[in-house]
Parts: sequence; structure tokens; C-alpha cells
Amino acid sequence: MVKDKVVVVTGAGRGIGRAIALLFAQYGAKVVVNDPGGSPDGQGGDQKVAEQVVEEIKKAGGQAVPSFDSVDSLSGATSIIDTAVANFGRVDVVVNNAGILRDRILFKMSEEEFDAVLKVHVKGAWSMTRAAAPYMREQKFGRIINFTSTTGLIGQVGQVNYGTAKAGIVGLTKNTALDMAKYNVTANVICPFAYTRLVGTIESDDPVVQARIDKFKKMTPEKIAPLVVYLASDQAQEVSGQIFAVRGNELVLFSQIRPIRNMQLDKGWTVEEIGEIFIPAVKNNFYPLEISNDVFPYDPLV
Repeated sequence: MVKDKVVVVTGAGRGIGRAIALLFAQYGAKVVVNDPGGSPDGQGGDQKVAEQVVEEIKKAGGQAVPSFDSVDSLSGATSIIDTAVANFGRVDVVVNNAGILRDRILFKMSEEEFDAVLKVHVKGAWSMTRAAAPYMREQKFGRIINFTSTTGLIGQVGQVNYGTAKAGIVGLTKNTALDMAKYNVTANVICPFAYTRLVGTIESDDPVVQARIDKFKKMTPEKIAPLVVYLASDQAQEVSGQIFAVRGNELVLFSQIRPIRNMQLDKGWTVEEIGEIFIPAVKNNFYPLEISNDVFPYDPLV
């Protein structure tokens, strides 16, 4: 499926990223394990986090090298891609998994808390994609695999920064797929459901929220990895610009954003007519502000 392909996985020291890196190596890929080893909010660093995954891969007979650069700048991302090229001669797959959390209710969130999360998630995914794109264009092959969240797709209290970033990654993915299509490069995005270090930082006295967290504890990061490896394979050439989810043993394809109702007046609309005609006609199609499992069967938690 991916034997001898050169794969860069960001945030690969723990959780979902680690599981992805290990499965790629198991399938014969050469892996760059990127992780600065910081805390869930992006502070500090520890090179041992990436090194331990590399050692695990090597002990199993695989090929891997560590990378400790941050994805939050183009220079950092370029260094990560250079590590792949210097060690393995090319770069075939980029998995943009790196992320941090700085949760805060909107009216208490600082500018720094907002900027830091977008810098790692959105700019990080763009920087890695931008750094790899010239190589993929030249070799006429590439796979970009990004990660979104239900917080970005439908929302969650206290995560305006994270949700904004994850929604932005969907737009980045779809536009990357269009830009790179003629070069045999695909781009897809996955919404993962798994209990990870970041989920473990979420605390709540609400028994409903806690029940959702308990459900996540049963969903391991290893469940996410097979879809990532498949999307990186030659077999997935015709799969691009799509939004997937993995929830335990369940695979999901999301719908794309499309109009669901429309109405036209030849003379155009007045403010009053919008309230009297259009809104009453379409309001039964509104999604409720509080998404319930009856309307959307995926807990809007991560």
C-alpha cells in the first residue's frame, strides 16, 4: 500500500500521530516523526517524545528519523520537509496532525490564546503543505492528509479558537485539492474520534459532558490510523477534497456544503419580505443551536 513511501507525520510523538507513524512504518513506509514534545497548550519541549517513537519503529525493523521543529512557521515546516529529503530523498505524504488547545469562553479569551491555536493548526498545516508542494509537484505524486474536528464542523462551547482553526483546515484542504489535482496530489481531511492527551485536558462538572468524555475513552488512537494509511496509498488516487470521520469501528463520509433551500423574487427582497416570506419558509431546515444526537449523531466535543 505505502511501501517505501516517505511520510512526514506532525505531532507524532503521542496519541493519534504516534499511532499513524507506527502503522505507516508497519506497512513499509519511511517515516519522519515530528514532535517538539510540548505540553497540550504548546509550551516547552522534550526531544525524547519523538525519539522514543523512532526507536520503537526501528526496533520493529522499520525506518524513521526524528524532527523537533515547530510547524507554526514556514521556516520550521521547511526544516521538517528538508529532514525527509535529506534522509530519504523525497517526500510523498504529509500528515498534518500537530495541535494544541487554549480553551476559554469567548468573552474571556485573550488575543494570544486565539492567535497561538490558529498558528499551530491553520498556519502549521498550510506551512507544511506549502513546504512539501514543490517536491510533490515535481515528482507528480503526493498526499496531504489533514485533521479537522466536530468543534470546527458544528461547534463547541469554550473552543472558539480551536473551532475556528479546525474549520479553516477544511477550507485549506479543499483548496489544496483543487490547486494540486493536476499534479497527481490529493488532499483530504479526517475528523477523528479518539481519547487523547488533548481530550484529557477537558474538565466539566456537567454529567452529560462527562458521559461523552467517558465514551471517548473507549475510542483508541489506533482506530484512526488505517484510514490515514489508505488515503496515502496509490489506491486512493481518486479520493480528494473529501471530509471523513473515524469513530471507533465506524467510518464516516461527511456531506459537502450545498444549498438546501432557495427562493427568488424578481424585484429583489426588502427587509420586511425576508422576515415575512423567506425565513418562515426555510426555518424548518435550521439546525438547532444546541446540536443533539437526534439531529447530528456525533458528540461535538473534539
